[in-house]
Amino acid sequence: MLETERYGEAGDLLEFLLQCQGQEPRQYEEWKALLEWLRDAFPGVVGEGSEADFYEENEESLARLHIEAKLALDKDYGNKLLKAAMESPLSEHSLLALEQLSYLDMPEIDDALRSWLDRENVHPLIQFHILQTLRRRGAQGIVSFLRGQEPVEVEIETVPLKSGDFPPQVQRILERVGDQTQVHNPTLFYFAQEFWFQFVMGVYGTRDYASILTEEDSTMDIWAAALHQTISESLPDGKSDSDIRLVYGITDALRLRFEQVYRSMKQFVHSGQGR
Repeated sequence: MLETERYGEAGDLLEFLLQCQGQEPRQYEEWKALLEWLRDAFPGVVGEGSEADFYEENEESLARLHIEAKLALDKDYGNKLLKAAMESPLSEHSLLALEQLSYLDMPEIDDALRSWLDRENVHPLIQFHILQTLRRRGAQGIVSFLRGQEPVEVEIETVPLKSGDFPPQVQRILERVGDQTQVHNPTLFYFAQEFWFQFVMGVYGTRDYASILTEEDSTMDIWAAALHQTISESLPDGKSDSDIRLVYGITDALRLRFEQVYRSMKQFVHSGQGR
């Protein structure tokens, strides 16, 4: 339930959202209905047509206010959101529903998320977003579950919430690819960035992730070369695999490890990259 003094903030938020462009018409109708309800229920708190001042608010505060306003209108919204996240196919919509669960004050959500983690055939990206939601909700401790066929244990408090939260080794591998592509093939580097963080989230907590965090130069070269080759194969002007291995110093002694890492990336690609 919203505290009385926050209904005005919720109204301002909705007015701000209604000024934004690029959303589906249905979304604007929903926001407008919420705003009208707030104005009718709290005429002395929620003004009409006031200047929205949310450009300096952080995204989390906006999202929390939005969810609280939805709950004020529909007491069963939390359960509906949980169902939408858990039962919908993997999509931007289901990931948004999962993220919104971070802001609901419902203790039973933590148990539902923990159980969901260990279901069969849960996509690795969904598992990672479940971990993020648990952390945002303030959950603590270690969770155990299967990623594919591999048992993993993850400490919730250490789960990265954004790409910059990953250990520096993750960024260094991407930088090695950037050294070879940013000037002569910026398109490849753009796709490498997009894919790399999706992949790292998909293998979080696994043996592959532990390998990524290795400080050895040869291991970083292997991962960088495999990333470069994986993206290069999807582009019409990509280099051949032998050229890429040569650039990153993948000798015959490193070839087997390179092939193993490359297969891991290809398996992730074939899983649909979480989409």
